[in-house]
Amino acid sequence: MRSKTIILVVLLTLLAIPCVHAEDAQDWYMNGQNAAIAGNYADALTYYDKALALDSNFASAMAGKAVALNELGKYTDAITLSEQALLIKSADPTALNARAYGLFKLGRYNESVAAYDKFFIVQTNRVDAYCNQGYAYLQMEKYDAAIVPYDRCTANDLLNFMSWNNKGLAYMGSGKYNQALSSFDTATGITIKNATLWNNKGLAYVQLGKTQDASECFKKALSIDPNFADALKNKESMVGKLQIINITGTITPVVTISRNGTFYATSTPVPPPTEITTAVPEVTPEITVIAPVGTTTVQKKTTYSPVSPLTAFGAVIVVCGIVFALNRKKK
Repeated sequence: MRSKTIILVVLLTLLAIPCVHAEDAQDWYMNGQNAAIAGNYADALTYYDKALALDSNFASAMAGKAVALNELGKYTDAITLSEQALLIKSADPTALNARAYGLFKLGRYNESVAAYDKFFIVQTNRVDAYCNQGYAYLQMEKYDAAIVPYDRCTANDLLNFMSWNNKGLAYMGSGKYNQALSSFDTATGITIKNATLWNNKGLAYVQLGKTQDASECFKKALSIDPNFADALKNKESMVGKLQIINITGTITPVVTISRNGTFYATSTPVPPPTEITTAVPEVTPEITVIAPVGTTTVQKKTTYSPVSPLTAFGAVIVVCGIVFALNRKKK
C-alpha cells in the first residue's frame, strides 16, 4: 500500500509540471542568427547563450555571439570569444572576421591586418573586410600595401566614394599623384557634396603643380562646408601665390575623421609648401609684330615735306630754259 501511494504521488507531481517545448542548440543558434540579421543584437546574445548552454563547444554559436558583441561595442570580449571558437574550428570565417574586426576597432592595426590575411584565405568576397584592411594599412602609413586591398574594395563597391577617397590618400602617400587625382576624380564623380573629397583633390593638384585647379577645389570644399578649417587654410595659401608655389618631397597624409564623410572618411591637411617668392621689377612688355607665314613684310613708305612755291617757280624756269635750248639746237 505504501509503495502504491509513493508511485501515485510521483505521477501527480509529474502531471503538475507544465509542459515545456524542448529546443536543441541548433534551434537557439538560428534564433540568434535571425535576431542579429534584424539588428537585435541584445536578443541575439540571449539566444546564442542558450545554444552554448546546451552545447559549450558550439563554435558557430561562439562566432555569432562574437559578431553581436562587436556590434554592441564590446570588442575585447568579441576577440576573446572568437579566439575560443577558432580553437574548436580554425577555419570558421565568421570567427576569423569577428576577430579581425574587433582588433581593427581597438586600433590594433598591425594585428588586424594579419587577422584579415587569415580571413581572406577562407573567404574572399567580403568587401568591408578589404576596406577595413586598407584603412588599417593607411593608419600604419604603409601606403603601397594599402593600395592592394583598396583596389579590391573599390572594384567590388564602385559607389563607395569614401573608399575611393582613402585609395587616393594611399596613392598620395606613395607619391603617385596622378593616380591619386584619378581616385579623387572618381569620388567626386559619385558625389559632389562632400567637402573632404574636394579638399583632398585640391591637394593632389597642388602636388602636380596645378595651383589654379587646386584653388578651385578648395573653393568648392568651402562652398559645401564654410567652416572646414583645412580647406580654408589651403585656399588662403593659393591667394597671390599662383604659379610660384614649389612643393618638394611627398605628402604624408595625416588621417582624420571627415565631418562630411561616411565609412572611415579621411582628410589630409596641406603640407607646408616651400615657397619661392622673388621680387620681380615691373617691365613694360615689348610688342613684336610677326608677319604671317607665306607673306612678305611690306616696307613702310617714305614721305617728304612739301616744297615752297618759290622753289617750284625756279624749277619751272630751269625746265623751260632747257627745252628752249634744245629747240634752237635742232634748228
